[in-house]
Amino acid sequence: MHESRRSFLKAAASAAASSAVPHLASAQSYPSRPLRIVVGVAAGSPQDILSRLIGQWLSERLGQPVIVENRPGAATNLATDAVMRAPADGYTLLSVAPSSAINATLYEKLSFNVMRDLVPVASLVHQAQVVVINPAVPAKTIPEFIAYNKANPRKINLASSGIGTGNHLAGELFNMLAGVEMVHVPYRGAGPAMTDLIGGQVQVMFVAPVVAVEQIAAGKVRALAVTTAMRADVMPDLPAVAEFVPGYESSVWFGIMAPKGTPAEIVTRLNREVNAGLADPALRGKIDALGGGIAARSPEDFGKLIAVETEKWGKVVRFAGIKPE
Repeated sequence: MHESRRSFLKAAASAAASSAVPHLASAQSYPSRPLRIVVGVAAGSPQDILSRLIGQWLSERLGQPVIVENRPGAATNLATDAVMRAPADGYTLLSVAPSSAINATLYEKLSFNVMRDLVPVASLVHQAQVVVINPAVPAKTIPEFIAYNKANPRKINLASSGIGTGNHLAGELFNMLAGVEMVHVPYRGAGPAMTDLIGGQVQVMFVAPVVAVEQIAAGKVRALAVTTAMRADVMPDLPAVAEFVPGYESSVWFGIMAPKGTPAEIVTRLNREVNAGLADPALRGKIDALGGGIAARSPEDFGKLIAVETEKWGKVVRFAGIKPE
């Protein structure tokens, strides 16, 4: 009996070891063919440009082409679904943003769960947004803006680049924590929203600084604060919303994930190479032109950020009763 059991255990151990050999070999020979980064937004957007910059860097470091594939649609859900179903071999990666955390609650019936079906690979940037208002609004500070909102409930129109987008949720978080009632007006992109903000059809917008910096300088819109927990290097003279609204924080972040089951050795290698790129002066300069906020993290720390963001935006989606288009 003992001999039989011993033989069984030896056979099981041998089978496990043999099955691990191809897995280890594939990790050691990685990469042996082109990689692709799937981006859920159209070409030319900051997320797309950043993905291409990182893709070019990885191509040079890994010695294989890195192809950026745009799959816009369904608020990035099409791209996420495609990567979730791809082989977990390190050759298909996903560009992720706050939409990945927001959509977990915004959409009731998704074919995937980001935290369950994907693994974090690398964090790229963590950027502030800026709160800008039409100059006709009689407020020059966040406390004055809150007071005006409370004295004029539902008279302030909040512009965004679409329902469920990061700047929409940033405004709804402000509603929730500041106790005000701004009325959401969605647009198809930040450009049209900014045009109407300047024209006075809407009164406030939470937007990436690169979108608003020229209008701020020209006096067409007034900047009140940045949305990160602390003041941001990109606009150091502006206070943070959190200085007046405790607990407020809304950032734009981008990173890379891969299908669950991707070998840990490959994830570690990709993280190491991406972080080396984020430390490279030439690449940093190009990223700074997109708003900066370089944020190199370990896969574990990036995963913690996504989990925190998913919980936070879930509360906001439920508070505001947001439904997808």
